[in-house]
Amino acid sequence: MLIDSHAHLVSLEEDLDDILKRANENGVGKIVSISSDIPSTESTIALSNKYSHVFATTGVHPHSADQMCEEVLSEIDRYATHERVVAIGETGLDYFYMSSEKEIQINSFTQQIRMSKKHELPIIIHVRDAHEDMLRILQEEDLADPPGVIHCYTGDYETAVKYLDLGFCISFSGIVTFKKSEELREAAKHIPANKILIETDSPYLAPVPHRGKPNEPSFVKHVAETVAEVRGISFEELAGLTKANAEKLFRI
Repeated sequence: MLIDSHAHLVSLEEDLDDILKRANENGVGKIVSISSDIPSTESTIALSNKYSHVFATTGVHPHSADQMCEEVLSEIDRYATHERVVAIGETGLDYFYMSSEKEIQINSFTQQIRMSKKHELPIIIHVRDAHEDMLRILQEEDLADPPGVIHCYTGDYETAVKYLDLGFCISFSGIVTFKKSEELREAAKHIPANKILIETDSPYLAPVPHRGKPNEPSFVKHVAETVAEVRGISFEELAGLTKANAEKLFRI
């Protein structure tokens, strides 16, 4: 069985029943549906209540960091206790798009790290062009155990080791299948077996051979195939170890 550890199901435009049916037909048994603000948290929890194999998160994406305030933090605090919520996030730092100023992003992120620790939930981290600040913050803050996952990883193995040393899992998306992602595949080759996850980040970043199309959870099999190939193991072994890692991290 495969687990898609990161999908934005509420952002998929096609009929969700059809999407989940195709996922099931392609061996995807569980999906962690990701929130990026309070409205998407509410929608994601509703989905997780409807579909027993879908699990929810709550948090504010760095693109929406300027929405963070006491009221929003209180809502995250409340939703974090919901039985279907398995993580805080997606949160983090994005200095590529800079939708909010650095200090605003850092403030939103650190408050969510502390919420993660308070509720002993893993945190789902988005990081782009911000590894220096990200690592500094993670080293300074008191993290949950286990702390969480660096989702949609795009860096090299040397940087990945710094997150691994802090206890984080590393998750690979469809980017690992792209022709020019040799450095990323090299990282995927060396990540410890008990720290690797796979995801789609649906509806974004569809893997080869679906690149350029809307992504969906059924396509996580292509991520699994590529990661298994670079690690020199069978598809079944890769599916098994990433399933075990996701179930342990998210307690699902």
